[in-house]
Amino acid sequence: MKKVLLASALLVSASAMATAPGGSGCGWGSMLFAGKNGLPIHVLAATTNGITANNTFGMTSGTNGCSTDGSLTYGGKGLVNVGKIIDEFSEDVARGDGEAITAVAVSMGVTEADRSHFKQTLHTNFDSLFPSEDVTTEHVVSTMFAIMKEDQKLAKYVA
Repeated sequence: MKKVLLASALLVSASAMATAPGGSGCGWGSMLFAGKNGLPIHVLAATTNGITANNTFGMTSGTNGCSTDGSLTYGGKGLVNVGKIIDEFSEDVARGDGEAITAVAVSMGVTEADRSHFKQTLHTNFDSLFPSEDVTTEHVVSTMFAIMKEDQKLAKYVA
């Protein structure tokens, strides 16, 4: 149960896309509610697009105000958030094992075959991950990603 709670703390909603698939004006929902704002309007527009699937049709046919030319962006928080468990995570990294470091590995999709290597790599780089007591979560996550990108086995999880 504790692992489930830890994993839940690590994952955040991926529903806040900065640029919607098909572009910002894609679908009948955008057309019907153009110029309006607020949560209910956005929910109604998304629901209209979802129920009728007209944005999917628009993206494939280039109609309904849809375009697939731009790159999708994500405006939400990162999918790996160790902020809520930073103390337990730092202790696990120092030991090279534990529930928090396992939860982070699982949330990043590190296979069981590579988890020992993941844990050992973070343990070896403890001083880079946690250079001071005042380290920020952003530093820990960005450093962890940088370390993983440099590692032959772990690079595939952050590509």
